Amino acid sequence: MENNTYRFFLLTFTTRVKNTAALSFIFTIIYLTGVIVNFIIVILVYMDRHLHTPMYLFLCNLSLIDICYTTSTVPKLIHMLLSGDYTLSFTQCFVQLYVFSHVVTTEDLLLFIMAYDRYVAICNPFHYHSILSKRNCVLLMTLAWVIGCLNSVVATLSTSVIPMCNSNTITQFFCELKAFAKISCPNAGFQLLTYMEAVIFGLGPFLGSITSYIKVIMVILNIRSSDGRRKAFSTCSSHLIVLTLYYGTWMSEYVMPPFKNTHVFELALSVLYATITPMLNPLIYSARNKDVKNALLKLLGRKVNDE
Repeated sequence: MENNTYRFFLLTFTTRVKNTAALSFIFTIIYLTGVIVNFIIVILVYMDRHLHTPMYLFLCNLSLIDICYTTSTVPKLIHMLLSGDYTLSFTQCFVQLYVFSHVVTTEDLLLFIMAYDRYVAICNPFHYHSILSKRNCVLLMTLAWVIGCLNSVVATLSTSVIPMCNSNTITQFFCELKAFAKISCPNAGFQLLTYMEAVIFGLGPFLGSITSYIKVIMVILNIRSSDGRRKAFSTCSSHLIVLTLYYGTWMSEYVMPPFKNTHVFELALSVLYATITPMLNPLIYSARNKDVKNALLKLLGRKVNDE
C-alpha cells in the first residue's frame, strides 16, 4: 500500500440519499449542541468550587472526551455531505482512526472509574475521601488517558501495515478498526488484535461497571429509609442510563454477527454511539443533578434556591 497515493472510499448511508444538505444541517446541529453542552459542563466544574469533587472531576473529563469523540468524526462527515467527496487519504483515515480509538478507549475506562466512584461513595462512604483523594483521582485520570493513547498507537500502527485485499471501500462513515477488519487480507494476528481490543477495553470495563452497580444496588436495597434509598439511587441513575446508551449501541454494532444486508443497521447504531450519545451524556447527568443546576444558575447570575 502506497501511503502517499492510497485513498479510501467511505460507503456511508448518504451515498444513496439526494438531500445531503438537510443531513448536513442535522449533523451540524447535533455536533454544535454536543460541543456547547459539554463545554458548559467543563466551565461549570472549573468555576464552581462546590463541584471540585471526584464525581464532577470525572464528569468534566467525560465532557472533554465527548467533545473529542464527536470532533474526530462529525466535521469530516459534514464536509463529505457538502462536497460530495467521500474519499479519505491514507493519512486522513489513520489520523481519524488514531483519535477515535484514543477517545473510545479512554471513555471505556472512564465509565468504569465513574462506576467505581459510586461504588466507593455508597458501599464504603467512610473511606471515600482517602480512597478517592485528589492525588488518586488525578492518577486514575492520567492512567485512563495514557492507556487510551498507547492502545490507540498499537491499533493504528498495526492496522496501517496490513494489506487490503478485498477493497478500499469502508462501509462506515468514519475510519474504525472493525471496518478495516472487513477489507483486510486474512491475518490471524490482526484478528487476534481486534478481539483483544473488544475484550480488554470494551467488555472488561463494561463488566467492571456492571459488577460495581450490582453491589451498589444490593446496598441501596438494604437501606431501611425509602427517602434514603431514593437519594442513593438518584446519584447512580444517570450513570446507569449513560452506560445503557453507550454500551447498548456499541455492543449491538460490534457484537453483531457478519450477516448480509446489515450495513444500514450498523450505520444507524454507529450514529447513535458516535454522535447522539456524546451529545446526550451531559444532558442526562445534568437533568436531575441539583449541584450542576445551581452552578449553572450562579453562572447566569440568578439566585440559587437551596431548598
